[in-house]
Amino acid sequence: MKPNINEKVDQFIEKLPENIQEITTCLRNLLFETSGNFTEEIKWGMPSYGIQKNICYLQPSKNHVNLGFYFGASLIDEDNLLEGTGKQMRHVRIKKVEEIQPEKIKALIQSAIEFKA
Repeated sequence: MKPNINEKVDQFIEKLPENIQEITTCLRNLLFETSGNFTEEIKWGMPSYGIQKNICYLQPSKNHVNLGFYFGASLIDEDNLLEGTGKQMRHVRIKKVEEIQPEKIKALIQSAIEFKA
């Protein structure tokens, strides 16, 4: 069961190139596997996920998808998955679906949820 699925996000993903669609869908599923409490919506032109506050987002581009964390700079990242130098935001860049490390990514998502709790 997929909780809080937003039809606008389905439509957004359908317009992406097939390989980017696959990565985006896989990351989206990981988000919902980690927490059934996410609210999914389109914010700033991309799928965004929150639980009362913004937690993370999916930012597809031509050659990769970023799983971004609004407060990524504050997260514990033992596996050094996060990239970026912004004051608060960080992201995990995925170029191929095979690069997705489900357990490590779920741990980051869980950390982001707990940080904002």
